[in-house]
Amino acid sequence: MTLRRQSAVLLALAALWLGAGCGGGDRTVFSAETDDSSYRQGQQLKAQGRYSEALSSFLRVIERRGEQASAESHLEAGLIYLNHIKDPIEAIHQFRKYLELQPNAKQAPYVRGQVDVAKREFARTLPAHPLEDQSIRFEMQDQVDRLQRENEELRAELQTLPGAAPASLLHVTRSSAAPAAMDTSPITLAPLPAGTAPAAPLAIAPSAPRPLFSPASAASGGRTHTVAPGDTLYKIAKQYYGSGSKVEEIFNANRDVMRDKNTLPRVGTELKIP
Repeated sequence: MTLRRQSAVLLALAALWLGAGCGGGDRTVFSAETDDSSYRQGQQLKAQGRYSEALSSFLRVIERRGEQASAESHLEAGLIYLNHIKDPIEAIHQFRKYLELQPNAKQAPYVRGQVDVAKREFARTLPAHPLEDQSIRFEMQDQVDRLQRENEELRAELQTLPGAAPASLLHVTRSSAAPAAMDTSPITLAPLPAGTAPAAPLAIAPSAPRPLFSPASAASGGRTHTVAPGDTLYKIAKQYYGSGSKVEEIFNANRDVMRDKNTLPRVGTELKIP
């Protein structure tokens, strides 16, 4: 009886072993991802600086195991895409796949930081705005300020013009011999209509040329510039130094009469030229 019972137990164990082997034939059991031969090969190739080959190994792990079981390979592939292949879009995809599978992992904050780095790298590939060049921006702002200042000065001059005679009684004509930009012909008055009392004599004296340098300052070794319509600090610097690089120095020398570099004092004010 004992021998028969032992034989029965052995047969039962054999049947269970055979049944387990046949029933699990369609099921693939993976070892840990980090123990995968392709994963270990990828790590070795990465350490040797053979990044393209290492990437192929990690992608092979993902293909064989499936995306849902290859979090570490997604991370390794993302780092290679970002730092060595220079493909930030694919790097972002790999990083996000890792975070989807391991949202609470110890490395999750680091991986989120790498997503931000990849976004910045991608942004650098976009075309830059043409006005980022500071010198161009300064030139354009200078022109805008100059035009606004000229407009304000012309308005002020029109408001202060003397009304010596009505426009209907006084006709001003100029000779067309000289160009408009260099018109130096005398102003002539047309005859008044019959029966009109003559107005008071109108004396028009040519204006003396404006000196660029003050005699007093020349004697002391310094230079001055008298502000004229259309002047800007950049234009003055270019006039005296040949470039606009001395704007800051001229402004610092005239802080007592200037609020800022973009606002010159009124026409006729003398500025010190260091």
